[in-house]
Amino acid sequence: MADRGGVPRPQTTGLSRRAVLGSGLAAASALGVAGSLASAPAAYAGPSGHERRRGPGGRPGPAGPGEHHTQFTRFSDDALRRGSMQGAVLRDEGVRISRPTSTRDHVDPFGSGVAISYDEASWTSPVVRTPFDLTELIASWNVETPDQTWVEVLVRGTDEAGTRSGWYVLGRWCAEDPADGGAIHRTSVDGQKSDLANVWTDTLHLYDPHRLHDYQLQVNLLRPRGSRQTPVLRMIGAVASRLPDETTVAVSPLGRAAGRTLDVPTLSQEVHVGHYPQWDNGGEAWCSATSTAMVLRYWGAGPGPADLAWVTPPVDAEVDFAARSIFDYTYDGAGNWPFNTAYAGRYGLEAFVTRLRSLTEAEELVRAGIPVIISVSFAKGELDGAGYGTSGHLMVVVGFTTSGDVVVNDPASHLIKDNGQVRTTYRRDQLENAWVPHSGGTAYVVHPLRVSLPRPLVPSEPNW
Repeated sequence: MADRGGVPRPQTTGLSRRAVLGSGLAAASALGVAGSLASAPAAYAGPSGHERRRGPGGRPGPAGPGEHHTQFTRFSDDALRRGSMQGAVLRDEGVRISRPTSTRDHVDPFGSGVAISYDEASWTSPVVRTPFDLTELIASWNVETPDQTWVEVLVRGTDEAGTRSGWYVLGRWCAEDPADGGAIHRTSVDGQKSDLANVWTDTLHLYDPHRLHDYQLQVNLLRPRGSRQTPVLRMIGAVASRLPDETTVAVSPLGRAAGRTLDVPTLSQEVHVGHYPQWDNGGEAWCSATSTAMVLRYWGAGPGPADLAWVTPPVDAEVDFAARSIFDYTYDGAGNWPFNTAYAGRYGLEAFVTRLRSLTEAEELVRAGIPVIISVSFAKGELDGAGYGTSGHLMVVVGFTTSGDVVVNDPASHLIKDNGQVRTTYRRDQLENAWVPHSGGTAYVVHPLRVSLPRPLVPSEPNW
């Protein structure tokens, strides 16, 4: 039932914050466990007894990152001018092809097998130097891909020896499937392992003892040779991180969203069980797509009736549409993290993947009116009231009780086919331990530009 949470597939075994994937939520529920996951602390007195550091106006005071080093850097609007452009131009707040500098013959591995010739231009970021040596990086992007156009996102960096790596492909993206007029089948790229690093679906992972001092992003923009159309890059960003290898975390201090719950519509993935099994086994595995669809509906965005006309049965059809539009043909699933945010970005929203250090940070976003989609994993019994275990799952943080527990829209719906079952409350300590140690605090942040992001709690290493 889980879509594996978008968690990349590691090349090593053993317990870590990265869950080993492959078993579904339903199988985990039947077994009562989803791998050798560490249990959250059994005792729970509630977070209210924790010391709170406060700044002016009751805002949590400045804090250092501790061992949870994570930083998000974005390039959008005028910041895109800081990059170098080859055959591209920044116009109308987006980078687009002007005069292509090269051509590429590309064979879609999931297509006809015939090479298609594309004109190509590129945008390359300046070198981004992080205040820590990073071990993982996840990029996200908001682009338009009309009429047979597509983009390719890459990263490279400088290691501890001062050697610049080659380019690693983080994704090949097109909003529409070829059956709907899109250029390619969107896909991550396997087989990029080197002595330095590998790409686990959507995440660049450095092998011990290697680190990167800096990184650069590149976006290649492609259109059919001779075409006048162009993809448009609106935003490109990345979260770089170096996180401790931990199995549990202490419950975080209360933030400023106590007693606030956002009116995010509830949608159940269970309602879609059996729908379109060609896309990640149907609704049984659509937690990421369902969570993204809930947040889009909250913002009044998403596909229109004409877009949804093909969906049968037409019940909460935007969930089926999202799963199809997010599906990664190499990963064979709808859980690719940046593919979810790229899909949300189709509708005029800024959407990106980041990593949060705690629920205190998530509270700042909820307080600003922004729900947070989080990637979790837990064994059955580790999250009171869930009734299942999972090796990877997505849910939406929509609020907090006055005592600091977490109000969520959980699309697994207590394994019941009912949207009315989706809203539930989980213990703060248990949910934090299902999230931070196992996905590194990975989250999707989706918001319209008219709704400003709050100030980050760690200004030295901002993660939004």
